[in-house]
Amino acid sequence: MSTGNPGDARLSKNERREAGREHARLLREAEKKKQRRNRVLIQSGLVVGTLAIITAVVLIIVSVNKPAGPGPLNMLSDGIVIGQNLEAVPTAAIKAGGQPVETVPAAGSTAKAIQIWVDYQCPICESFESTNGSQIESLVKAGDATIEIHPVAILDRASSTKYSTRAANAAGCVANYSPDQFFAFNAAMYVDQPAEGGAGRTDAEILAIAKAAGVQKSDSIADCIKDQRFASWATAATKRAVANPDLQGTQGFGTPTVLVNGKQYGGAVDDAAAFAAFVAAS
Repeated sequence: MSTGNPGDARLSKNERREAGREHARLLREAEKKKQRRNRVLIQSGLVVGTLAIITAVVLIIVSVNKPAGPGPLNMLSDGIVIGQNLEAVPTAAIKAGGQPVETVPAAGSTAKAIQIWVDYQCPICESFESTNGSQIESLVKAGDATIEIHPVAILDRASSTKYSTRAANAAGCVANYSPDQFFAFNAAMYVDQPAEGGAGRTDAEILAIAKAAGVQKSDSIADCIKDQRFASWATAATKRAVANPDLQGTQGFGTPTVLVNGKQYGGAVDDAAAFAAFVAAS
């Protein structure tokens, strides 16, 4: 039984040889074309892959070095100043990538300038607030003091949902849309404070606290909390506080950090009499 082409029998030996050579040549050409095509595909794939890697690296670099977004209104100093009648002192917002402007007391003012840096996850901040909040409120209402509250986020590691950043962001939202209710919102955030190590409050629970504090524009605040509008500001403000040489304690920056007329309080956070004496002497 023959396995060749039936027409091959009519060809001479030389013709069959030439036909075989031509067939082999065509096979070699086809193989070369296939190899060239594969090389082009591989090279194209490498180019595309390289471009994808470069793009990813660029995006990461841009993300890491992206300037902080604009801060909240009424927090030009990274904090909000509450004065007589518990009303906020209006200020502009920190521009995107900008720096805070230190608060300067009004000329001739005799009010004590109390400043406090707080993390709403911090149990020691809760202790300071529950011990001293009422006397600070009385001093501010009487015009004998102002309170400048700086929310920061140094305890994200103490929750599974970055509660510190989410709470600081929410504080920024209240400062931006309903500043005169900030003092009440700040105090309410410490009531039944969630324990460290858990999830912290949900965004809906934080919004409920804001509403209970009587905030205006609650729909805008709800969107602001949901969108984490001031989260990048909260991160930037925290970095600035941690790096500020005027806010360092014996172990670096911590919360609460409390200044009265620029002097740092070093007494017990749960000693109202000690704090009152410090305020009077500052």
